[in-house]
Amino acid sequence: MKVDEIFKTCEQPISFEMFPPKGELSLDVAREVCTGFSELAPDFISVTCSAGGSGNSGKTTEIAAMIRGDFSVPSVAHLTCQGLTAQGLAQKAEQMRAAGIENVLALRGDIVPGVEPGDYSFAKDIIPALVDGGFCVGAAAYPEGHIDCMDFQESLVHLKQKQDAGASFFVTQLFFENECFYRFRDAAEKAGITIPITCGIMPFLGKAQVSRMIFMCGASLPSPIIKLLARYEDDPAALRQAGIEYACAQLEDLKRNGADGLHVYTMNSQDIAAAAMGVLRK
Repeated sequence: MKVDEIFKTCEQPISFEMFPPKGELSLDVAREVCTGFSELAPDFISVTCSAGGSGNSGKTTEIAAMIRGDFSVPSVAHLTCQGLTAQGLAQKAEQMRAAGIENVLALRGDIVPGVEPGDYSFAKDIIPALVDGGFCVGAAAYPEGHIDCMDFQESLVHLKQKQDAGASFFVTQLFFENECFYRFRDAAEKAGITIPITCGIMPFLGKAQVSRMIFMCGASLPSPIIKLLARYEDDPAALRQAGIEYACAQLEDLKRNGADGLHVYTMNSQDIAAAAMGVLRK
């Protein structure tokens, strides 16, 4: 099933993201993760490319196909344009079609030193070809602006360009403060964004992870999280639980305030996915 149809038939879709660490998630391990996730009945599951934007892992297509074919859950395959040629895009699209994939999340991907430039610079550049190829295409949205874009209004222009190129839905980058999203949602509406925006939420699980997210994504760190990090810095299990509870509170608030959809960055953890479903479908 295509994601745009899910948004039409489901009032507030709940989805998960699988995150292959460095592209090394084996199919056997992926099957175990998918088995647990499918039991929670998400509306769709997205599958990332290699961590750090280092390429389009061949396993992305295989895992996305397995989710759809073996577990009857709609899937979304991530596709980055870094180093991608027009011929490579055509080949990738054909591989995904042959695997039965209907949905693609088009991304720029992180710029990696040593990767030869391709024919595309931005996610919006590959969206039209994917739409013409019959895919339902999603794209990324940045509630606090893209880390490489200093002008928030310019980031809204880029968002509109993705919609105009044919994107059918947006998935946001993680954020830790819901007010950031509500401000962004209002600004996006004023900028002419009409397609659904689903909110991406990731629990904080430790100081190192939070630091990495701040510098990779440019996400703000609100005072309550700083206090929790300080309180539980010597108790990793308690900090993990506090992070999951904080994320669940975010999800509950977003649900109450009419978010178009809710997307959980699960880090392949069953307890994170189960906790999210526990508060969203109670």
